[in-house]
Amino acid sequence: MAHFAKLDNNKIVTEILVVKDSDTFDSNGVESETVGIEFLKTVTGHSDWKKTSYNTRKNVHYTIQEDNSSVQSEDQSKAFRKNFASIGYTYDETRDAFIEPKPYDSWTLNETTCVYDPPVAFPNDGNAYEWNEETTSWDLINPDSE
Repeated sequence: MAHFAKLDNNKIVTEILVVKDSDTFDSNGVESETVGIEFLKTVTGHSDWKKTSYNTRKNVHYTIQEDNSSVQSEDQSKAFRKNFASIGYTYDETRDAFIEPKPYDSWTLNETTCVYDPPVAFPNDGNAYEWNEETTSWDLINPDSE
């Protein structure tokens, strides 16, 4: 199945549709984004669509295993448009990428992954944290009061 993101006039994703692979094949039986977009134009009347990869996150392609876990694919040429599109994401034509909404003013866009990074790395100590924009730091959630 192929996934396509519907874009509004500002290139914001408003919907994700799944299309049968056969509806994206050209006359030689090769999958084509253009053919998929033409199919969607005919079915929906909307003209601005972009294909998106369900298995791409942070510019890394993953393969789904039989147990539904995912592992990094050996063939990273399959990484497509940096991130799987979601409603509210923006399609950036220059980067050819789907980019999430900026979560906080202090965060910056990582050009490699096309996700926003905090100015301070997330603590890797197994505890739960939430971002505090006022202090631009991670606050421990429910710290042990003992």
